[in-house]
Amino acid sequence: MTGATLAQSATHQNEALLFLTLLQLVVIVIMGRVGGELATRVSQSRAVGEIVIGILLGPSLFGLLAPDMFHYVFKSSSPQPMFILSQIGLVLLMFQIGLEFDFSHLTAHANRRAVLRIAAAGIVFPFGLGFAFGHYTAPLLSPQADHLASGLFVATAFCITALPVLGRIMMEFDMTRTRLGVIGISVAAITDVVSWLLLAVVTAVSLSDFSLGRFAQTLGLLALYIAVCWLVIRPALHRAVKHSVVTEHRFSDNLLGLLIATIFLSAMATYRIGIFAIFGGFMMGVLLHDQHEVVRAWRKKAGEFVSVFFLPIFFTYTGLRTDIGALDRWELWGWCALLIALATIGKLGGCYLAARWSGMNHQESKIIGIMMNTRALMELIIINVGFDIGVISQNVFTMLVLMAIFSTVITAPALRRWLPGVGVSVKMHR
Repeated sequence: MTGATLAQSATHQNEALLFLTLLQLVVIVIMGRVGGELATRVSQSRAVGEIVIGILLGPSLFGLLAPDMFHYVFKSSSPQPMFILSQIGLVLLMFQIGLEFDFSHLTAHANRRAVLRIAAAGIVFPFGLGFAFGHYTAPLLSPQADHLASGLFVATAFCITALPVLGRIMMEFDMTRTRLGVIGISVAAITDVVSWLLLAVVTAVSLSDFSLGRFAQTLGLLALYIAVCWLVIRPALHRAVKHSVVTEHRFSDNLLGLLIATIFLSAMATYRIGIFAIFGGFMMGVLLHDQHEVVRAWRKKAGEFVSVFFLPIFFTYTGLRTDIGALDRWELWGWCALLIALATIGKLGGCYLAARWSGMNHQESKIIGIMMNTRALMELIIINVGFDIGVISQNVFTMLVLMAIFSTVITAPALRRWLPGVGVSVKMHR
């Protein structure tokens, strides 16, 4: 084959990949809007509609009803473009979530104490229940796995709170500048960082590759990263904002370019440390949360595009890896119901008790509990890791998927019912 022929063939392959990627994007964006609209019509969060649509576009429904068309649209090309776009969107969403929250509420000692207590309870209680379930049911539900590894993994999966989706739900309920919202998102951020660290430990233990020295190094690098962000990056960004043209409706192009580059560099740094890249995006948003012109300008110039284009890609990409048709016996559905009950009791119940201990009233504590119980697709990311390394079976994987969906679906109705009791409007942004 001549050089010209090879070049022509490569060009054709690239064009074909572009065509299929664009086809996937058309389906995802349109169906994401449909799912969001349908969700709001039944008093659900838009994020829930996008999650459900993402699952339905996968093998659970689309692949079942129209396998040939499903294969052509989603399986006849490399998944890499969708994966990259989904992760970019997630990093940008995490920046937006960090940007939207008024962390000045945490200057109050009582609020900081509440965050630490609730975060601790939101890890300890679900971890204990998850370990008990995973360890003692492993011989029956995951016989191929090491019982200890299976228990540790299910325990870690019980601990997670879906920081991106919870943040999106809070934005839709206009909670981002409230005390409860800030406490909730702070607890979720701490819980998720600890959960990712636990996941790293459990994965290493499962693969017989755990090193206490490497784990200590990760913690040290994380502390150094946070210190550099707060003491060096934050003042530099504030100076850049001060010397740039920022109004409610626009950035200067130079500032927007600087922000995007900084977000991506931060995500790269957290990835290299061993914490998922999304935490880097969130941290950059936290550094600028008190720059109100930046918050409003980002919302106008970039926020809507992130929500309409990037997020449905993330939801659909994860849905493509999920198949809910695995539970084919009533006995398995019984174990599934028990798993969902234990996960809810551990997370919602534990965080409720910690909130009450921190001085919150019954209504506020219920709201904190239901928010921390939101797991959504971050749960799916974790359980895909467990399935890939063989510490859970297909059945347990499916049960955890259903638990993630259930815990997310109940969040919006509960918030709609309970928020008026603490003086927060329940009119959601469309």
